[in-house]
Amino acid sequence: MSDSKDLLRAPFELAYNYKRSSGPVMSKFFEALGQQKILGTKSTAGKVFSPAAEFDPETNEPLKEMVEVGPGGVVESFSWIENPQHHHLIKEPFAFALIKLDGADTSMLHMVGQCKEADLSIGSRVKANWSEIQEQRITDIKFFTIEK
Repeated sequence: MSDSKDLLRAPFELAYNYKRSSGPVMSKFFEALGQQKILGTKSTAGKVFSPAAEFDPETNEPLKEMVEVGPGGVVESFSWIENPQHHHLIKEPFAFALIKLDGADTSMLHMVGQCKEADLSIGSRVKANWSEIQEQRITDIKFFTIEK
């Protein structure tokens, strides 16, 4: 049996110390979020992807035409979080939801807050609630709220 002082020890930190390039399409998407706008990309067939996509997943067509969508939309599905954990961005009960924004043909995953589970259903109209500080990140949309 070896003694603990015989063990090799070295400091270690798991980190990703690099910046990821968003590319031309996603850069425009994130820049627009900083201006409280949500962009999608439109295929030549007229299908609008939101959040913006670089390629049509069915045809592999590169998507370059950007169109504004939302900021309102419809809940297509949701999962209620009654007891948020430390890693959740919202600290009171909320839902993760698939939201089809007005003008889009696909759904985006985001949070719906400031409501009770009984207030939320498939088909509920929601709108973007913007963060106070814009950082050109998906968190520029703080969460969605039910339209009244």
